[in-house]
Amino acid sequence: MKPKPLPLGSGWYHEIGEPKTTERDVKSLEHLNEPQGKIKNFRERLKLDEPILYDGGFGSQLFARDIELANSALANELHPTTVIDIHSDYINAGAEAVGTNTFVASPLHLEMAGQDIADAQQLTRLAVQHAKAAAEQSEKEVYIAGSVGPSPGAIEADSGDTTFGIANKDAREAHKLVIHTLAEEGVDFLCLETMFSAKEAAIAVDIARETGLPIAVNLTYKWTKERRTGKVIYRTDWGNSPADLLEILTNSEFSGDGALLDAVSILGVNCGAESRRDEHTGMPYAIVGTQQLQTALTEKGVNGKWMMAYPNAGMPKLDKNHNTVYTQTPNEMASHIPALIEAGAYLIGGCCGTTPKHIKAFREAIASYHSAQNNG
Repeated sequence: MKPKPLPLGSGWYHEIGEPKTTERDVKSLEHLNEPQGKIKNFRERLKLDEPILYDGGFGSQLFARDIELANSALANELHPTTVIDIHSDYINAGAEAVGTNTFVASPLHLEMAGQDIADAQQLTRLAVQHAKAAAEQSEKEVYIAGSVGPSPGAIEADSGDTTFGIANKDAREAHKLVIHTLAEEGVDFLCLETMFSAKEAAIAVDIARETGLPIAVNLTYKWTKERRTGKVIYRTDWGNSPADLLEILTNSEFSGDGALLDAVSILGVNCGAESRRDEHTGMPYAIVGTQQLQTALTEKGVNGKWMMAYPNAGMPKLDKNHNTVYTQTPNEMASHIPALIEAGAYLIGGCCGTTPKHIKAFREAIASYHSAQNNG
């Protein structure tokens, strides 16, 4: 599909309008005729003691099924049954919440992949509908998280200009289209994830709070060490630590009222892999990241937030058949679940390379830990 001449900054949310329906869409929309089950309010679920199990990697599950696309959100239209099946596999493995296949559904990502940016809204709608269909078919109480990924490159707020960075207004506009569409389709909460920039996260939160939905903000960190003190501090590619995130969410640079942190229910870490530091990759990374986030919250005197952690399954490597494999097995990752919960994580899942087998192992580990705590 050739991109339409819709310039950046021209108001996608208003100009794209209602999504077009093609003959190819008809089959993928058939499941909408089925009644959608009603699950209890997500905010009420957050009050319970037992951790919430999130799902695992989505793009890697498409690859495992030999589906390789210029943009994984295209699967919502081209491979609807597969999208539903992946959600179903995670639900059957024990996931209580699943994320929509919208990580790269924004107009910015579609444009980068040479696709029609006018498809963003339709792909987002389909993603929510597929997740709902999987939840309904399971006959279980499942929460739908609206996945919101970062822009495909630096934004103006970090780069300093638009020569190398995406204009702030374009990033805001793209997030607005996806976030508002997710809300309109009825997700239970919004999950901003793999954010490399705390400033872009703040822009997305400013839009997300308009929906009134619970918001989760997950940054992706890397290992750094302070030269002067030798202290290990996790920072994003743009140098943002957990403490920096809290500061940016409480100043008025991207909101006008400095109340963005008040709108956020959940803060967390996801993805993350260090090729030379196994102790800061996968589950160990999630534990240290959660600890550092907890420290930042305590030092700032912030209470009443839940924490989320869903790391990669270690580092990706090529096996002898040149297939991509990840280094941390389901049992290995699950063995860290008690430490992750004790660090403060409440929503727990997996990112790249994690599979339904990982999530099943996590479910068993969470149940075992929770049972031991109740009987201890």
